[in-house]
Amino acid sequence: MKHYDVIIIGGGAAGFFAAINCAEQNPKLNICILEKNKEGLQKVKISGGGRCNVTHAEFMPQELVNNYPRGAKELLGPFHQFMTGDTIEWFDKRGVALKIEEDGRMFPVTDSSQTIIDCFLNEAKKLQIDVLYSQNVQDIEILEAQEVFQIKTKDTNFQCEKLLVATGSSMKFWKLISQLGHTIVQPVPSLFTFNINDKRIKNIPGVVAQDVEVNILKTDLSSQGPLLITHWGMSAPAILKLSAFGAVELAKMDYKFQIEINFIKQDFESCLDHLKAIKHDFGKKLVYKLPQFELPKRLWQQLVLASGMTQDTRWADVNKQELDSLTEQLTQAVFDVNGKSTFKDEFVTAGGIDLKEVNFKTFESKRVPNLYFAGEVLNIDAITGGFNFQNAWTGAFIAAKTIAKKSPL
Repeated sequence: MKHYDVIIIGGGAAGFFAAINCAEQNPKLNICILEKNKEGLQKVKISGGGRCNVTHAEFMPQELVNNYPRGAKELLGPFHQFMTGDTIEWFDKRGVALKIEEDGRMFPVTDSSQTIIDCFLNEAKKLQIDVLYSQNVQDIEILEAQEVFQIKTKDTNFQCEKLLVATGSSMKFWKLISQLGHTIVQPVPSLFTFNINDKRIKNIPGVVAQDVEVNILKTDLSSQGPLLITHWGMSAPAILKLSAFGAVELAKMDYKFQIEINFIKQDFESCLDHLKAIKHDFGKKLVYKLPQFELPKRLWQQLVLASGMTQDTRWADVNKQELDSLTEQLTQAVFDVNGKSTFKDEFVTAGGIDLKEVNFKTFESKRVPNLYFAGEVLNIDAITGGFNFQNAWTGAFIAAKTIAKKSPL
């Protein structure tokens, strides 16, 4: 039997961040991280294409929470305690400088996730935190008479007074936590791309429309941003935002629905007036070879063909029906979505521990005293851009601060 003051289950971003902050704020604590794999921080390693998207350059809590389809209300208070600026300062103090990219994402200036991993491993070693790998937790018991948690792995039994769970989206662990009396919101995929089989986009993978508006028909779901045409359909922020905010609703639809895209973010009449002016001014030119609205050439050409014109149609010969049809393709193009594709490496789910059962001033369970949570084990998820990591840093910091204060100094 091994005994610790604090045990953290999960050697990922939230787990390491909690352990380090806990040890710094109360150096007398005997702290251990239990990680089921042979090495930890695997999601950190692959995040942002191996560069680690540490956080996002959004410095107002009220604005930051808008990037969380689940957890926005609950995170507002915590973000006033530990925010993006605090994350930047935390890493800077430990020799890790971060940089802001044009889209607001923040990475280490080294452009390597190994910088973050090395920082965590070095801090853990310096603070004498025991990091135990290949420790697959099988069971958690509460020994009420002794006021301790008993944690069983395949080979060893551990005991601790304070337990923090930072296991991410783990069905197995959600089951263990439910046995301790917590409600689990059943997980569904979030952050996925749309599978679309449509001749308008079939032969133009790789084309990006820089700023579109996408609506999911028969719902209130809409988003704006870049759209990427892929071999299997559509992706990029305009689509990923929809998949995150619509995760539960789209799962109920079995991922079969229709989207309407406004490729130029103009209304029908404005677009039609523009096209009429082009018809008047460039009558001898071929419609197919004269893209408008700064649309990618290949996308424009496919929409022209979908409007009933040919590659040889001249602007002067475009009739009213074709003009209306092209306007519709540009401002109200409807596509059938049939299925989704998820990012296997950076898989995010909506689901987890019911947020009503957690005190967000401390990240302590309302059901089980001295049990804490941080990261995606909770029913909190975000769109891409470093927001999921910021949730991990914030929750882990506040939980660590609470544990350190509640434990004898």
